Amino acid sequence: MTPTRPLIALLAGLGLTLVVMLPLIWLINTTDWGIALMLVAPFAVYGLIRCGLWLADWAGTPPFERKP
Repeated sequence: MTPTRPLIALLAGLGLTLVVMLPLIWLINTTDWGIALMLVAPFAVYGLIRCGLWLADWAGTPPFERKP
């Protein structure tokens, strides 16, 4: 593990969040059919959480201790 991996993971997670959430929020706010996208929002958030956990594992800094 390199010392820059946590920083790369953080920047990748923030970038992915911006790329996914900003267009979704903008479409919900500005379009008439945006209310239907509110059904998609929980799945987008779940996917971002899963990607964040994967990035944390990749960086070698797990967000919490998993107990068996």
